[in-house]
Amino acid sequence: MADRPGEATDTPELNLELGVIGNCQIAALIDAGGALVWSCLPRFDAQPAFSRLVDTEDRGHFSIELIDHCDTRQYYRHNTAILCTELSDLHGAVLRITDFCPRFRQYGRYYRPVMMIRRLEVLRGNPVIRTRLRPTSGWDGQQPATTRGSNHVRFIREEQVLRVTTDAPLTHVLEETPFVVDGTMTFVLGPDESVKESVDAMGRRFLENTETHWREWARSLAIPFEWQREVIRAAITLKLSAYEDTGAVIAAFTTSIPEAADSGRNWDYRYCWLRDAYFTVHALNRLGATRTMEGFLRYIINLVAASGDHRLQPLYGIGGERRIDETRADAFNGYRGMGPVRVGNAAYHQDQHDVYGTVVLAATQAFFDERLERPGDKALYHRLCALGEEAARLYDQPDAGIWEYRGRARVHTYSAMMCWAACDRLRRIAERLGLDADAARWQGEADRMHETICREAWCERHGAFAETFGGDTLDASLLLMHELGFIAPDDPRFIGTVEAIEDQLRRGDHLFRYAAEDDFGLPENAFNICTFWFIDALQAIGRGEEARRLFCNMLGHRTKLGLLSEDLNTENGELWGNFPQTYSMVGLIHSAMRLSRSWEESL
Repeated sequence: MADRPGEATDTPELNLELGVIGNCQIAALIDAGGALVWSCLPRFDAQPAFSRLVDTEDRGHFSIELIDHCDTRQYYRHNTAILCTELSDLHGAVLRITDFCPRFRQYGRYYRPVMMIRRLEVLRGNPVIRTRLRPTSGWDGQQPATTRGSNHVRFIREEQVLRVTTDAPLTHVLEETPFVVDGTMTFVLGPDESVKESVDAMGRRFLENTETHWREWARSLAIPFEWQREVIRAAITLKLSAYEDTGAVIAAFTTSIPEAADSGRNWDYRYCWLRDAYFTVHALNRLGATRTMEGFLRYIINLVAASGDHRLQPLYGIGGERRIDETRADAFNGYRGMGPVRVGNAAYHQDQHDVYGTVVLAATQAFFDERLERPGDKALYHRLCALGEEAARLYDQPDAGIWEYRGRARVHTYSAMMCWAACDRLRRIAERLGLDADAARWQGEADRMHETICREAWCERHGAFAETFGGDTLDASLLLMHELGFIAPDDPRFIGTVEAIEDQLRRGDHLFRYAAEDDFGLPENAFNICTFWFIDALQAIGRGEEARRLFCNMLGHRTKLGLLSEDLNTENGELWGNFPQTYSMVGLIHSAMRLSRSWEESL
């Protein structure tokens, strides 16, 4: 095998023009040239087998290079998570790479193996390619030891052996020498198991079944009349973020893509933030995709059952792990060389009191939605009551807040408001269950909390609700006050809050989450979900035309494949932050649902 990994490379600088494939067990990111540059195996938060996204060394990727390449076209197959990259050369030859992770119904369950399939098809001419198959062993960045068979190679990685089985000429593949593609070739990247049939037949069958699965799933969505393709792509991306084995939903597939260039704001998002996951399942619920919510309910019920003191962390591992210690992977120098590369996230031990409201809100639908196989009952209600008690106790206590400040703790208005929401929804659930005395008690708690929040969080200077009790800084999360039912959208206090946030946090057509200095100085880039929250707030207060304009502008900032990261540079429109970001895709769906003309008035 060519012994080149680790050398410096003149490979074009990476950006976030990336496609995502996955199957709710694993995922991978493919760059605009068809190179596989990121994938953690055997699950989202495992060590990376392909790590080029956070490195500048020529390693951690699986590239298929067309000799004399001159043009590229990339697209998803209609309403699927199957990605196609078409490469053209100077002589008229065209090669198509089809990438996907198998997912389909089999034996009464979803088949979602730890497997990626890459199929090469000649569309025209006689393409000549060179492959560079250079996985890493894990966070140490080392080239794994290999063993070779007649049609496969095994990479002995630390966390899981990766076997690549192919009908391509293995000598050319491993020696990285050019060869002609004279027919369809298939690469199966998966566990250390023999492929007991033709890889071509297996690849073709898995492709057909996976395509059928995704098209049927997309067909079941209750989409808005306008922006249908955009919403379907966002919904598929959110679905891919669900770890189906436990029901966890991750915030993003990546770690350490900086929020802004050279900012040091590099975080590992490959875990389940209860807050982000709630927003994700809520968006999918609005589209009629309820299974992800059922899985997430199972996940949080297990967390609550395992918590003897009823204390909730803001995030957990996708298997429910409570410790997610934060370290650095010094073997990698970071996205575009902008380290550090962090593994784990120290925010897991922060106090973020909004999580109590998040969990109760996520569970509330189970008591009202007749479509669900396992509706909420009194046993679940009593588990949630313990969280409501915590919310009532902690709502006016300092915490790190929704933005996870590492250097200070204050009484954050959003956290207090979410604690109020916990008690308010428990009142509704108690009424649904016919528990009148409980309903009255929760109503009393909610009223008491509501009065305190309205008094302590109001800032006369701005004529708006402030980020913290007694403070005068503003925070974009307060744009959600009407969404939660805390205050009516036509209430002058809400309108004043929207206008004050616009004055302080709007930069052009985008919104910052806050403008005050934090642990890393002043924020540099807009936060995409906040822009969508602002769009929704504008619609709610009667500024619908402006909301539509800003929404269409945001759609123009997606990647060519229709995805969004966490942050955006307001000067040049470049995307930054972990990718693809569930928060951002959620915002797109919610805004489209609110702004779209109805089917009835459009047909």
